[in-house]
Amino acid sequence: MAYLNTTARADVLSFRDIAMRPLRSLQLMAQRRRVYGQTLAELGALSDRDLADLGLHRSMISAVAKDAAYGK
Repeated sequence: MAYLNTTARADVLSFRDIAMRPLRSLQLMAQRRRVYGQTLAELGALSDRDLADLGLHRSMISAVAKDAAYGK
């Protein structure tokens, strides 16, 4: 009785995967930058009263936008 056992290695990357890493990294950076810019714009457009309703001060907008885009 004989059998053949084959396994695929998940840790082996193809040339295409390796070549596409820089492009994916640039896409991720651009996406995060868009989220940062959009958050800055939307929070910046709010009045001080609206920001206070959210529990924010105008000086906190940049930090909140960075957290939204890049995480902590």
